[in-house]
This record gives sequence, structure tokens and C-alpha cells, in this order.
Amino acid sequence: MGQLITSKLRAATPADASSLAALAIEVWFGTYIRQGINAHFADFALAQFTPDRFQGWIDDEDHVLIVSQNHDGIDGFIHLDQGSLDPVGGTVLGEVVSLYIQPRHQGRGLGTALLHAGSRGRDAPIWLAVNCENTKAGDFYAAQGFTKLGEIGFKIGSESYPNDILVSPAFV
Repeated sequence: MGQLITSKLRAATPADASSLAALAIEVWFGTYIRQGINAHFADFALAQFTPDRFQGWIDDEDHVLIVSQNHDGIDGFIHLDQGSLDPVGGTVLGEVVSLYIQPRHQGRGLGTALLHAGSRGRDAPIWLAVNCENTKAGDFYAAQGFTKLGEIGFKIGSESYPNDILVSPAFV
């Protein structure tokens, strides 16, 4: 793994909303769409990852967004919802909604740095959902100490996609 040398971590600001939306779309399509883009997935992504939605999360004190900023712009971010209960047992409070790193910046330690920065000071575990087919992400979270809590279907319209619910150790 490469060294984290040219990016700094900081809290997201309102001026970041459009960059965060664009980065989320880039990473989401690159991760999940392998055989061509159809309206089912395009409509979901374009509705989910909007500047207005990111602006709302930035303004909401229950949400934490931390960005990785290099000399050209944002190359990754973590989004945590501090008030979200896990969907399996409803006992773990705090969710990693997304941890997205541009593919060309992966492998430099940004994901680990963002995960620890977003979770720092928590005295309780956090949870997240990861697509069962996303083995790269699953391996990353396992290396960070996350364990499987259960499974859930991630809904896009009338379709459901299997996701593992993972829970972390506390990052104090």
C-alpha cells in the first residue's frame, strides 16, 4: 500500500457539495455498473447523489462528512450518520453511509485515514452495508476489524440487492 502524502483531511463545507455529488456518481457507477448503464441505475444514482442532498447532509449536525483534499480537489470522502441504527438488530448507533475514494487514488491509505478520522472519539462501534459482490470493499473493512452482523437487501426501485451488514470495533 502506498503512502498518504499529498492529501489532507478536513470537514466538508457547503462549497464541496457539487464535488461530492460528482465523486459519488463516479465511484458508484465504477463500482457497481459493469455491463453498461441503464435507466434503472442511472435514475437511482442521479436522484441519490445530488449537490442539494450533500448540502443537506453537510448542514445536518447528525451527519459527518470528511473529505480528502489533494492539490487539485477532493479525491475521497466519508459520510457518517450518527443517528442511524443498524437494520439487523437496531442496537448499533452510527452508520458509515459511504466511504468513496476515486479509483486512481485507492491504495494510498486514504480509506483508512478517512475511516479513522470519521470515527475518532467514538466509544461505540459503527455499522455499514456493503454489497455482497463488492469483495474489494469487504476485504478492506475486514482488514479494519469489521465483522459481519447480518444481511439485508438494498432496494433500488422494485429490485433488491444483497448486502452484508458489518460492524466495527470502537475507534477510540
